[in-house]
Amino acid sequence: MPDTPPVSRHDALATALEAVGDRWSMLVVAALLDGPRRFGDLEREVEGIAPNVLSARLRALEDEGVVVAEPYSERPPRFLYSLTAAGVELAGAIRLLADWGARRREGAEPLRHAACDTPLEARLWCPTCERPVEAPETDELHFA
Repeated sequence: MPDTPPVSRHDALATALEAVGDRWSMLVVAALLDGPRRFGDLEREVEGIAPNVLSARLRALEDEGVVVAEPYSERPPRFLYSLTAAGVELAGAIRLLADWGARRREGAEPLRHAACDTPLEARLWCPTCERPVEAPETDELHFA
């Protein structure tokens, strides 16, 4: 069996963006983070999305293993959409992107800690060393 070349940060990011990298897909996933939704619920929650675009994104997200559609009516066929475990894993990335967007828009609020109302900071954490990883160590990050 030939050795598989290591995955670069660029390749890993490209793979993620192919799966969920467009605006509507990310907004659909974000809407589903609060729990399963019917098509009409998603249409209302994801402001501005056209029904044909929503249908296409839901199909694509299902093909990527991010969303699962469970039928709740046969006539007419209707589905309840929810996130798979892989979809739930996107919560952290979506929160980071939302926080980044909030910091770039005047008047927008960053994510805050519910217990003390302090704006949150995202940090890389090493579970083996049990400590945050900060510069200059972040310059040496790599994929196995």
